Amino acid sequence: MSHQRLGRDPLRPVRPGPPPAGGPDGEASRPVRFVGWLGGLGCLAAGYGVFQFLFQLLPASLGGEAAKYLVSSVSGAGTALAAWLAAALVRARAAGSARTAVAPGDGAGGAPGPLPEVFASAYGTLVAQVAVVDDPDRGRLTGWSHSLGESSPARPTSVGTAYGLQTMLDLGMTDGRLAPGELVDTLWRLRLPGGGWSARSQGARPRPEVTALVLGALARAGVPPERLTEEADRCARAFTRELDRAGRESTHVVTTVLRGLLRAAPGGDALPRLREALVDGAVSDPGRDHLRCWGYRLDPPHGPPCPLHTAQAVVALERAARVLGESAGVRAAREDGVRWLLSCPDAPHHSCTDLENLREEVRRPRPDDPARHEVLHVRHFTATWIVRALLSRGALEVARQDGLEETWRELVDGAVAAVWAGQQDGIWSWNRGDGTGLRHPMWMTYQGLSALRAHAQWTYRPDDRR
Repeated sequence: MSHQRLGRDPLRPVRPGPPPAGGPDGEASRPVRFVGWLGGLGCLAAGYGVFQFLFQLLPASLGGEAAKYLVSSVSGAGTALAAWLAAALVRARAAGSARTAVAPGDGAGGAPGPLPEVFASAYGTLVAQVAVVDDPDRGRLTGWSHSLGESSPARPTSVGTAYGLQTMLDLGMTDGRLAPGELVDTLWRLRLPGGGWSARSQGARPRPEVTALVLGALARAGVPPERLTEEADRCARAFTRELDRAGRESTHVVTTVLRGLLRAAPGGDALPRLREALVDGAVSDPGRDHLRCWGYRLDPPHGPPCPLHTAQAVVALERAARVLGESAGVRAAREDGVRWLLSCPDAPHHSCTDLENLREEVRRPRPDDPARHEVLHVRHFTATWIVRALLSRGALEVARQDGLEETWRELVDGAVAAVWAGQQDGIWSWNRGDGTGLRHPMWMTYQGLSALRAHAQWTYRPDDRR
């Protein structure tokens, strides 16, 4: 999430970048070798065959042997050239596909595909840009600011360090240049005096979406549950309609809190209530067979049906089902959300309107002056949420039940292509058109790497060629 001022519209789209050319095709090598042979020797044979056929077929009255020879030669040469050009085109298209994805066991000498290089580059960049600050009040802080490459002196923040810690956990932290314990200690030192965490633009008042984000990262890092329970309970107690109406009306905020607390305090009393509020906030979309989906608000006015918020709701409900179980009504709402995503009417899917990046605002009255508002500006990497939602086990089950596996595969591949297209050396950049200077937000790189990692796990097949 971002906290720079981006305008007054509550929800605005930002088009994602173009996808990479080509596509994965692990079985391309055998037909390519055949086409290569055809383009070399085969085209000569085809041309000679046409020459012989015409030379025997043309009548002598055409103008003598010389004329027959000329017509046959020109036709044979044209046929050979056409065959060579067709073979060259097929070879070029196959080579383009091979450059974008290498199947297990393919490539020169079994060379690895591009994903390990992307992960290694991202890890190197994060290690190089980690900030270490000796704070007189909080002690030694090790982590990241909100965005990589900020012009101002880097200083660890709760949001940046939480996303950085989760990124390092995804990448494996395979060497000693960064210790997860230092990042965990930094997050505890950044805790507000009264408990909880906030973004740097939110001042000294804890906010549930940031607190849940940090608690989720700490839980992933192995912090004992007894250390997290008190903070999770405090977060849940403050996240009510009476105390935080704007947050409880926001699909983004509710799903963020639900996901974080499911990790940090899976037995919390507030989790069923949050899930119920999320399900109750679904809307029926007449444009897609009256399937239930989500807008950016859980209360009227809900806003238009939104792929981003529907994907966020599906991810949160899927995780809640694993932890809490699932009633028939909740399952129906979640499956409707999946079907709504599968019914995307746009094409091609790597650049369809469902993948538009979005910006939104969460406006809360300031506690010191209710007439004024604290504005939380949030930016969303939509394609990563579509990937996460569609790669859930529940989504695949729905696709199989409805006979939509091919559609599911096309949508997943398109969203992954859009995610891949946005990175350079494992770092993602936000579109500069919104005027913000935070071009390489930590959350965007975490979400991009996480989506690619999840897709690689789903599509991995052991190489059975011995």
